[in-house]
Amino acid sequence: MTIIDTDRTLGEIVTDHPGAISVFERLGIDYCCHGARSLNEAAAAAGLDAGAVMDDVISADEKAAGDIVSDRRPAYADMGPAELVDHIEGTHHAYLHAELPRLIDLTAKIAAVHGDSHPELIEVAVTVVELHDDLEPHMAKEEMILFPMIRSLAAGEGEEVPSHCGSVGHPIARMMQEHEATGEILEKLRRLTNDYKVPDDGCGSYHAAFQGLEAVERDTHLHIHKENNVLFPAALALVEDPMEG
Repeated sequence: MTIIDTDRTLGEIVTDHPGAISVFERLGIDYCCHGARSLNEAAAAAGLDAGAVMDDVISADEKAAGDIVSDRRPAYADMGPAELVDHIEGTHHAYLHAELPRLIDLTAKIAAVHGDSHPELIEVAVTVVELHDDLEPHMAKEEMILFPMIRSLAAGEGEEVPSHCGSVGHPIARMMQEHEATGEILEKLRRLTNDYKVPDDGCGSYHAAFQGLEAVERDTHLHIHKENNVLFPAALALVEDPMEG
């Protein structure tokens, strides 16, 4: 029987057991921005039993694996830093660049149609613009500054960085701070939408908007996890031991 050490961090558990994502999302356990906490710590903070959470994670992970009990590490977990940077840009950044403008238009549309009976939609539409305006410059800084630094380190070329950035640790710390702000915006959207529940009078566009926003939330949580808990530690290790590249 699979056993998960409840002293392991949330980030480690998600990386080794992808089924944990659905469990942590359902329970409201932050595995991305606060992925350095142990399962014991996170469960205690949420008033949950760590053993019961562990059992749920094992069940979900085994179901996702087709009932084959094994270490189901996803492909990104074994990527080198340069490959992981390419993966994040091509997968998560590309998705957000395309999806956020669509959701801005869609939430503005349902706010205009349903705003009188559901005034919270006005704030939802404003908050989606806020999310876009938070993430676009964040991703630009990663694409133009941090990720090239990481590629350079992985290639053994040293830290070729703009003079104002300092060591790679400085932009990493900044990106992690910005991830916290992104997480707060996502939490706000979940509150405003009542956990993305569409009212009985919701039209097709209403459903599409809420489904799209919830998908962005899930994808961004995984996106931040890959950076905070996998990519950034690997990049910092390259600075500490260049031979790791």
